[in-house]
Amino acid sequence: MKRKNCFVYRSCTVLVFVFSILTASSQTSGPNSALDDKVRKFLNDHSRQWYDMNIPSADGQLLYDIIIKNNYKSALEIGTSTGHSGIWIAWALSKTGGKLITIDIDEGRYNEALENFRQAGLSDYIDARLADAHKLVKELKGPFDFVFSDADKEWYKNYFTDIDPKLKTGGCFTAHNISDRGRGYGGYSGQSAFLEYVRSLPNYETSVNSNGGGVSISYKKSEK
Repeated sequence: MKRKNCFVYRSCTVLVFVFSILTASSQTSGPNSALDDKVRKFLNDHSRQWYDMNIPSADGQLLYDIIIKNNYKSALEIGTSTGHSGIWIAWALSKTGGKLITIDIDEGRYNEALENFRQAGLSDYIDARLADAHKLVKELKGPFDFVFSDADKEWYKNYFTDIDPKLKTGGCFTAHNISDRGRGYGGYSGQSAFLEYVRSLPNYETSVNSNGGGVSISYKKSEK
């Protein structure tokens, strides 16, 4: 369900990966050090293999940092792909005592993601669902305090409106492949419509991080 990252972002992934892992390393001491070492090794060993609609590691580090900073525990990912973003999210949740629900509609990517989660040692922190997110997102009860949307771009606004009532005050809704230039990323208009909509909401504070593939970050300040 995810779009493929442009070649330039895959190149950026290689350039920033070592720095990203070292940054995460500074926050991974303590009783989970064995898990940290396993995750770090897995990411390092697979740093050049995330070609199937995955995020660059700069964005993985960003998601990790947001979760750690805000001590989020109940996360939802819309669009698993083969699991790169889910590993970064679940790694952070392993420190906050949380868990991730992640959804993808493609069985091949879903099965590959399950194996990647297992090899990274993070399966206990992830509830992976093979499902149509258009239907399942509506059915999930929540509440959530962190959401990452990286599925079909034209549905971004729909995903947001379905999740908004289930997102805790103080929670964060993030979305991938978002440009702050006022037009759709990669020829898609769904991101622009979503960004315009969420920025119009008085109870959300939204910014865009452009260091990787473009991530919008929307904090819910109040219910209305």
